[in-house]
Amino acid sequence: GGTPTFLTAAELSRLCDIAEHTMGADLRAVPLSVEASPATATADRLSVLAERGTTRLSLGVQSFVDAEARSAVRPQKRAEVEAALGRIRDAAIPVLNIDLIYGIDGQSEDTWRASLEAALAWRPEELYLYPLYVRPLTGLGRLPEPLSDAAWDSRRLALYRYGRDLLLDAGYTQVSMRMFRRSGAPESSAGDHACQTDGMVGLGCGARSYTPDLHYSFDYAVDMRRIRTIVDDYVERTGADFARADHGRRMDGDEARRRHLLQSLLQAEGMPVAAYTARFGTGPWDDFPAELAEFAARGWLADDTAAPGALRLTPEGLAHSDAVGPALFSPAVRAAMAAYERK
Repeated sequence: GGTPTFLTAAELSRLCDIAEHTMGADLRAVPLSVEASPATATADRLSVLAERGTTRLSLGVQSFVDAEARSAVRPQKRAEVEAALGRIRDAAIPVLNIDLIYGIDGQSEDTWRASLEAALAWRPEELYLYPLYVRPLTGLGRLPEPLSDAAWDSRRLALYRYGRDLLLDAGYTQVSMRMFRRSGAPESSAGDHACQTDGMVGLGCGARSYTPDLHYSFDYAVDMRRIRTIVDDYVERTGADFARADHGRRMDGDEARRRHLLQSLLQAEGMPVAAYTARFGTGPWDDFPAELAEFAARGWLADDTAAPGALRLTPEGLAHSDAVGPALFSPAVRAAMAAYERK
């Protein structure tokens, strides 16, 4: 992630050498996914990635409509996007993912359909549909609010449902609120990895990590001057400095339960209740009766007749994943988020 294709082809080769010869990774034996933008998906970079065993290339298209791309602060034009997609297919990387954004100012159902159909013309193995997030202190965040929160939610949900239904009709399977995989397409990640229990250690300045005992990251900023300070600090660290985490939380029993439930429930297949009970010795309804009752009252929880023993969201529940997740945050985490100084 982080658009590593901003590196040149030679720098990408060096990065792969570090992964293989210094860190001992066999890049041709593990899933290797790389993010790119249309401008950075050049033939020489893609050639390096294909030769080094890249299994998935994710292209941040966001919209095939030029006016919408500008509104979302994305500089590319459709002709550049189509050319980049052609180069990716020529490189024969097994899985192509296309990222699209809904909720862009000025976007209509017709323009949203146009972007979806343009993406489907390339038969991508995966499609991710993201709502437009407006973060504080960003360029979009400084613009006047075009809609009230209620109107924004209504429009966003309408576009999401339209896109979801179009992709399902086109033969895609919904994996989560955002992810859709074409039927028969190869898996793009390790099938035996379970994020709820295996954890993840992210490497790099902007990486986020979670282990059974910790959830941590490096500092985060939007302001360019603050970003440069964070990067400079990262580069100047000694090896010993990486033995500690500066920003994060230690996971007690309650937090571990919340994270396990959240990471599982936001997947379309849901969470096997037996696995949760085997890990914690309690059931999710025992631990979170109020939260789950609220989800059920809203029609967001499915009965288990289709998947016995699983706690799953309904299609409408998946549509409200951005509300389900925060509803499971603990009071302590909410307080820490409220106290965080935006940079």
